[in-house]
Amino acid sequence: MRFLMATTRKNEWSDLVRGLQTAASTTPVWATSGAAALQAIRDQSFDLILIDESLPDMPGLDLAEQLIKINPMLNCAVASSLSAEAFHEASEGLGLLAQMPLEPNAQVALELVERVAAIEKLTRGA
Repeated sequence: MRFLMATTRKNEWSDLVRGLQTAASTTPVWATSGAAALQAIRDQSFDLILIDESLPDMPGLDLAEQLIKINPMLNCAVASSLSAEAFHEASEGLGLLAQMPLEPNAQVALELVERVAAIEKLTRGA
């Protein structure tokens, strides 16, 4: 699996990265701005994009909306401090995989990898 991490907070996401590396045997690609993430999506394919709540050039939900316009089949999760209800309202129609806590951990990584694997299994018809 290939992961794109759109965040400037590498240290706060280190437990998440360790979880991804353990669960999916992969090292993520990093983007420190929305523009860099958009370019990465144009240049490469990813199984999951993890987006921070706020990037230097745009809010995370705005990036998710732009990414979905490029490829509506992308699996995206966004870190957010919003309540579950407020996040649902703000992200409605984006088809996001999940809301993550601001400092996601290895358990979040495992859950996301399992969700992506289940989606891939369904799309392959297995």
